[in-house]
Amino acid sequence: MAVIRDVIPQLELFQPTSADDALALLAEHGSDAWVYAGGLDTLDWFKDRVKRPRVVVDLGGVESLREIRVTDDGIEIGAMTTLIDVVNHSAVQSQFPALAFAAKSAASPQIRNVGTIGGNISQDTRCWYYRDGWTCYRAGGNICYASPPTAMNREHCILGASRCVAVNPSDTAPVLVALEAEMVIRRGRAERVVAAEDYFVGPEIDIERMTALEPGDLLTAIRVPSTWAGARVYFEKVRDRDTWDFPLVNVATAMQERGGMIEDVRVVVNGVAPTPVRLTAVEQAIRGQARNEQTAERAGTVAIQGVAPLTHNGFKVNLLKNLVKRSIRDEPMTA
Repeated sequence: MAVIRDVIPQLELFQPTSADDALALLAEHGSDAWVYAGGLDTLDWFKDRVKRPRVVVDLGGVESLREIRVTDDGIEIGAMTTLIDVVNHSAVQSQFPALAFAAKSAASPQIRNVGTIGGNISQDTRCWYYRDGWTCYRAGGNICYASPPTAMNREHCILGASRCVAVNPSDTAPVLVALEAEMVIRRGRAERVVAAEDYFVGPEIDIERMTALEPGDLLTAIRVPSTWAGARVYFEKVRDRDTWDFPLVNVATAMQERGGMIEDVRVVVNGVAPTPVRLTAVEQAIRGQARNEQTAERAGTVAIQGVAPLTHNGFKVNLLKNLVKRSIRDEPMTA
């Protein structure tokens, strides 16, 4: 287990003022570089000396990454935009209120003032074995300490485990997947756009990464298309405490209705698997059905098919079922 110390290990700090300068630094230092956004996840790693990068690239001075722009086809949110700015932006509130509500559900007011949306979707898992420095699969070892029957695994997977049973902890991620958002990633002068659904990487693909970002990559923006603007989009989160805590389970459901019938729908859950999970079986089961109690009950039942709870997190099964059910039946909450 890691020994907690008060002093962050020695590192070289760079504070670029443009995305191009930041990318040049990332290209120069490769896997030795650590991208510092709001710093909330970063400083925990550094103080506990679990992560020891040689170089830190602080994006705090790159103002171009903090913009929220209204485009011809939705909005584009700079990756360094703070969560509180997402919450308060008029275009987000009017077109995508569930995203504003999810951002407001993250952490605490103090953290939302500093934490960024790019950091919220790209943060590492919160598994305490991993974060305390145990040499698990995710840390390059050959064991998962959270999976045995005697382990502390209350917050871990009930779906999608592959050796590692740690979950994705983001609140904004499931909403962005439901809204068919896209992630804009730069490397040098090249740019690629990745669907939010494909941005998150599970342990079956790469057990040491949470996202599609590789050394040298920089997430610069999140594009939310107008496809679901003004639609019925529901977000709800269950956590142990009403502030600060990460989700035990959360759900985001985007729905298009016509004449009381569900014309199209996307249902995404998080906090239950290594990545946000789109419940396509639920979508297929309720598409074309009336939005009523019976359909909601059906959605909840289908949602928990194939779950595999661990010793101490069986309660998540009912949470998942009921949240999916409510996301179909109830009216969306707003920020």
